[in-house]
Amino acid sequence: MVIVPVRNMVLFPGMVLPISIGRERSINAAQYAVKAERPVGILMQRNPEADDPGPDDLSAMGTVAAILRYVTTPDGSHHIICQGQQRFRVLDYLGGFDFMVARVERIVEPDAGDDSAIEARFFQLRQRAVEVLQLLPKVPEEMLQAVQDVDSPGMLADLVAAYVDIKPAEKQELLEEVKLRQRLDRVIDLLVHRIEVLNLSRDIDQRTKASIGEREREFLLRAQLKEIQKKLGEDGGDNAAELADLQKLIDEAGMPEDVAKQAQKELKRLERMSDSSAEYSMVRTYLDWLLEIPWKAPEPDAIDVVQARQVLDDDHFGLEQVKKRILEFLAVRKLKPGSHGPILCLVGPPGVGKTSLGQSIARALGRKFARVSLGGVHDEAEIRGHRRTYIGALPGNIIQALKKAGTRGCVMMLDEIDKLGTGVHGDPSAALLEVLDPEQNNTFRDNYLAVPYDLSQVLFIATANVLDTIPGPLRDRMEVLHLAGYTQEEKYEIARRYLVQRQLETTGLTPGQFTLTDDALMGIIRHYTREAGVRNLERQIGAVCRHVAVRIAEGKVQSQRIDVPDLDDILGQAKFENEVALRTGMTGVATGLAWTPVGGDILFIEASRTPGSGRLILTGQLGDVMKESAQAALTLVKSRVQVLRLAPDAFEKVDIHIHVPAGAVPKDGPSAGVAMFIALASLFMDQPVRSQVAMTGEVSLRGLVLPVGGIKEKVLAALAAGIRTVMLPARNRKDLEEVPEQARVQLEFIFLDDVEQALRGAIEMAAVQQPAP
Repeated sequence: MVIVPVRNMVLFPGMVLPISIGRERSINAAQYAVKAERPVGILMQRNPEADDPGPDDLSAMGTVAAILRYVTTPDGSHHIICQGQQRFRVLDYLGGFDFMVARVERIVEPDAGDDSAIEARFFQLRQRAVEVLQLLPKVPEEMLQAVQDVDSPGMLADLVAAYVDIKPAEKQELLEEVKLRQRLDRVIDLLVHRIEVLNLSRDIDQRTKASIGEREREFLLRAQLKEIQKKLGEDGGDNAAELADLQKLIDEAGMPEDVAKQAQKELKRLERMSDSSAEYSMVRTYLDWLLEIPWKAPEPDAIDVVQARQVLDDDHFGLEQVKKRILEFLAVRKLKPGSHGPILCLVGPPGVGKTSLGQSIARALGRKFARVSLGGVHDEAEIRGHRRTYIGALPGNIIQALKKAGTRGCVMMLDEIDKLGTGVHGDPSAALLEVLDPEQNNTFRDNYLAVPYDLSQVLFIATANVLDTIPGPLRDRMEVLHLAGYTQEEKYEIARRYLVQRQLETTGLTPGQFTLTDDALMGIIRHYTREAGVRNLERQIGAVCRHVAVRIAEGKVQSQRIDVPDLDDILGQAKFENEVALRTGMTGVATGLAWTPVGGDILFIEASRTPGSGRLILTGQLGDVMKESAQAALTLVKSRVQVLRLAPDAFEKVDIHIHVPAGAVPKDGPSAGVAMFIALASLFMDQPVRSQVAMTGEVSLRGLVLPVGGIKEKVLAALAAGIRTVMLPARNRKDLEEVPEQARVQLEFIFLDDVEQALRGAIEMAAVQQPAP
């Protein structure tokens, strides 16, 4: 006979049962039986954990069954619907088949005959079965009628045994009971026990219903469950083992004394609750969080400064000042392990490597790295967690990140800290004040945990694009390290060392299949990207790699070498060109330098005059500070008519229009004061500004040139735009130390103390009246 093993399931004669089959041998057996129109033998596994059961894993007795239907569902699973026919006993198993086959002995159901003892038990069983059905709620009449219509004692015993709520092992014992009288006695005993439980449940319900209202219905259900468990002898079975495991985990967690007391208190509450109550799951979840977050002190850092320097150099090109400060930070941690060093905040435009620097620090320290994204967070609970009284409450992102890292000694990156929002649910930046203060964060209190947690061993590193949006008190707790944009040469080195190789791996190309020439790579940098970082550069390199991958996949080429002439076909026409060249030789146009959150940029100041009444018109979406700079620049030009060799009435019957292109982009700040002055002076002197000259600086009404910020970004933007001479405030001379050496040697710098020096540097000397000695 073909054998189909099943887990935790017993099929009785006369019973119809759907069975899911997943093992290949069981599927083969069922399909063979269907094709051959033969019955199968259903045997329950003694060991339900066995995935490939052998003869020793199966019961000795089972049920012969006819397969009524074989069903295959869309998800690929197989099911058979079987009807039990007769008991059988396995004699031995046969080999040589791809499914289980056994030689069996069919067991004939004994005939009750005229045995009055069996007949009495038969009537007793029917009476008890009807009584159980009447005690159960919403039992259909058809079920009662079916029980009353059975006229065979053995069939009734099997029917009741099939549907009574007992364990599979007990059902198997009933199946193996061949003697009819003993089988009837055992089924009657089961029904008597079940009737006692149901009667007890009804009595409890009747006693408590009068004194319990609608809001206390949950207590009724708990009382009923406890009474039933006591009568069944199941009180505290699985719960006791679970609570013992929790106690063991609390003892091994290494919690501080006050936290351990809180955990013990919650564990005692859990012991008094029913596991079916809503509060039980809430307390259990709280205990799980207490046990899963790391409490033990981390291992001391094995800091090797030489290795750390190597790691930083391998992962990042350039950024010398930032690397120097990070190495200083690590050296102090090595000499004084218990010190609370500063919280580093890496500030710079997107794509310059802030997040990857944090990962490199973690690798250099041998610590795990955890990242918490703060962009768009506007709820204080995201930092401090929710109180446990709320549905779905969770700890804050800080505790969640520590749980994921599994240690208190991780490097935690607080990404995009400048993009925190403020909503109706509190200020998350205020919640970070405690997190980032080394003097306070050793007793950080998450609202969900409600116990102090020591964050002093966590190495926090924050990143931001701008500092302006970070609140002052939060900014004061961090040491700011500025990461400026890269020069074209630095981008070339980064692309050659890292980006090209990374894109080759992404697209599945090998170095033998793809070659990108140095000139082509520099062409991508100059004509297809204009950014402070290298993200867009990597996208363009990826586009070139994908183009080659398509050609190789189509079989058109085996390998390809990409040079400058190929870029137009792959990436299209050049997206950027030298805008300065377009403005060369025009009067009233000066090139300024601007700082943006994504790096420096060049800014054109255009001035024009038309007949009018002396009005000043400003366009280009300028902010209030920039409008005031334009007013000051015009006043300076009017006050220097002799130096500029202008007629005294040159300003009386004209309207002056100052426009800054890219009018859809808001612009503000005082840095364009010198450029506005030069544009107006060039307009009224009718002399063009020197080509390849750009400038930045604030002007005062006395004609002084005042210092501005963002010098490094502005100088790099000038170099990228093809400018050769940069005019800077003299008081910004010290800021040139931050500019890479290779950028400084390619540019000429003119340092300005007053606007007259700007005139001599930007406009031909012959057009400017020299000041009297």
